[in-house]
Amino acid sequence: MDPARLVLGAEGIEATPFEIPGATGGPFLVQILNEDTAKGVVTTIVHLPPGGRIPAHFHRAGPEMHYVLEGDLIEAGQSLGVGAFLTHAPGVVHGPHESRGGAKVLTVQQWQSRDGRFDFHPAEEQAETRAEPPPGGTAAAALPPDPTAPNPDTKDAEQATG
Repeated sequence: MDPARLVLGAEGIEATPFEIPGATGGPFLVQILNEDTAKGVVTTIVHLPPGGRIPAHFHRAGPEMHYVLEGDLIEAGQSLGVGAFLTHAPGVVHGPHESRGGAKVLTVQQWQSRDGRFDFHPAEEQAETRAEPPPGGTAAAALPPDPTAPNPDTKDAEQATG
């Protein structure tokens, strides 16, 4: 099989517990379909439990896309059903994500966690206190350093520069 290609069935991937900062109503589960960026984008199925809530947040390292496979998803107060698609550019605050009856959401990202660090930045206070986004949108706001970026003190920097 081509080492840059991955073919699998999601039903064969175990859903495992997943800690999400600030999330309530758990447990949340995740099926990791691909986390090897050499084989494509990072792809998971996130299982939101009935009554589950993930706080508003953003990601610095890259865009994130969601496709509702099963159940109901409430995105920032808007009810969405099966077949709904959302996409968020890097640095854009999105959420909170909630579900009344539970949901399975296919999530696709162009980034991955590194060394156990996950690019998840809670932003609920920022979203609630800001009446209007700054010029250029929420991505223009000052963002903390990206925990998934190559570390200049390690081999990551050598690999990134080539």
